[in-house]
Amino acid sequence: MTRTLAITNQKGGVGKTTTCVNLAAALALTRRRVLLIDLDPQGNATMGSGVDKHEVEYSSCDVLLGELDAAQAVMSSEAAGFDVMPGNSDLTAAEVELLNAEDRQSRLREALRPLRERYDFILIDCPPSLNMLTINALVAADAVFIPIQCEYYALEGLSALMDTIEQVRGAVNPDLEIEGLLRTMFDARNNLANQVAEQLIEHFGDKVYRTIVPRNVRLAEAPSHGMPVLRYDKASRGALAYLALAGEMVRRDQERRTGGAAQTAAASTH
Repeated sequence: MTRTLAITNQKGGVGKTTTCVNLAAALALTRRRVLLIDLDPQGNATMGSGVDKHEVEYSSCDVLLGELDAAQAVMSSEAAGFDVMPGNSDLTAAEVELLNAEDRQSRLREALRPLRERYDFILIDCPPSLNMLTINALVAADAVFIPIQCEYYALEGLSALMDTIEQVRGAVNPDLEIEGLLRTMFDARNNLANQVAEQLIEHFGDKVYRTIVPRNVRLAEAPSHGMPVLRYDKASRGALAYLALAGEMVRRDQERRTGGAAQTAAASTH
């Protein structure tokens, strides 16, 4: 069963795109079939996956506007090890056009239906704002994955995101879940970071991943080489963190499936 995750945070600079690219690469190394969808007009996830956003023939913009099937916009990235539906500045125009379009909130969900059975995980990199692109991602997703930097302003942004998720649940996607919160760019020597981390665990419990992504130079360098950090320096602290995160996610996914199967079996005996 495919798990579609919207990787989002309305606050920028929290490692959202870095997480999307490197989590995709780490999951691919666990032999999962992974598709990364770039919905950010900056196209950074596309470039970080080894695809030139200026050279792509088709993009997620074309899919959202209904100009072609989603499968036609998907390309395989040898540099990254997973499939990519690229994004670029054309998405800015798509956002404007969607405002007056029919079924504007569910365009991506409908476009992805034929693709879902091909992948184990579909990761959607969202822009750092609440707009029609982000709404499309939240409507298409099974769950929301939230990278968060442990600082004061991050908590304010998280509160706004929770409100948005509740609104989407109430209006168009009642099954939308919180997949988990990932602490990024973490510095254990920073007292405020530790305090915020404790608050996150107190409020969200086991939704907060045990894995913590530290500040790491290699993570920052890898995008300029057009590859995930696992291809750039697989022994770096950043690479090891995302491998650990992928392992944690796969275990959670297996537990979810096992629990669901057990509930189904129990229900059938009554």
